[in-house]
Amino acid sequence: MVRIFYKEGRVIKRENDIRELGKIPNLVWVDLQSPSAEEEEWVENKCNISFQTPQEIVEIESSSRFFEQNETINANSNFLKIDREGYETYPVSFILNQNVLFTYRRGDSKTFADTVKKMKVGPDGIQGGVDFMLLLLETRIEADADALEGISKDISAISKDLTHEQKTRQEVLIRISGLQEITMMLRETSIDKQRVLSGILRSQYFPEDRKEHLRIILKDINSLLEYTTFNFERLEYLQNTFMGLINLEQSQVIKIFTVVTIIFMPPTLIAGIFGMNYQHIPSTGEPWGFWLSLLLMVSSSLVVLWFFRRKKWI
Repeated sequence: MVRIFYKEGRVIKRENDIRELGKIPNLVWVDLQSPSAEEEEWVENKCNISFQTPQEIVEIESSSRFFEQNETINANSNFLKIDREGYETYPVSFILNQNVLFTYRRGDSKTFADTVKKMKVGPDGIQGGVDFMLLLLETRIEADADALEGISKDISAISKDLTHEQKTRQEVLIRISGLQEITMMLRETSIDKQRVLSGILRSQYFPEDRKEHLRIILKDINSLLEYTTFNFERLEYLQNTFMGLINLEQSQVIKIFTVVTIIFMPPTLIAGIFGMNYQHIPSTGEPWGFWLSLLLMVSSSLVVLWFFRRKKWI
């Protein structure tokens, strides 16, 4: 699918018929969402640009993430998609040519839909493809910030669960691990955008009057990176606290078994002595011998228990 946005007066309009691409004046943004080979080739021929292959878009080398060619800025960045089914990253390719923005992506994205909504609310701020690109990046950073705030709330909820509720250990560990993974992916995508935007900021083809806006976006990304570091520290602290509680529980269990074992050692010794098959053991053959051995076993257990309580070991 290809969506074409152009400006007519003060209004941003949309065209979905790709055959009208060569006829539309004041073109500002062409969004290619999972396009067919024919649609991709049509855009390249009509607009005199060249899209990278899907393999080139996902390359991590700096030369693949950002480069300039024939007064055209090419940039690739990873966006994070979070929904009820889980989370994943997806690459987005940007091409800025003659103040017209071209975006290439696979699948749907809430970030692009939100960008279009913002554009409809304030079309006066959109003068060209550069403004669309800045608006798209701002929307993505706002989404990342919202995700980080959600993660922070989840961390606080887990912390309360550890102190007020008895959750299963597996459930808590899975929740902590999942939050660590999402935070790590947010940090990776933020660093990726930071690297790409730093390259764009140095570009001679990017308008000078928009670079200050770009610097503000970079500052926002730096704030997100600091926030992710804070969340990482909270998650690490929470994990250490959880492991400490587990160790404490295990120590209590081991302590109980140790005390029980030591309490029953003297009675076991006495029972073993009186159970020997010797004729000259005191009280052997006496009617009160059984009660004497039983009294000794109970007394020895009580003495050991009293000693532990006096030492405050239990």
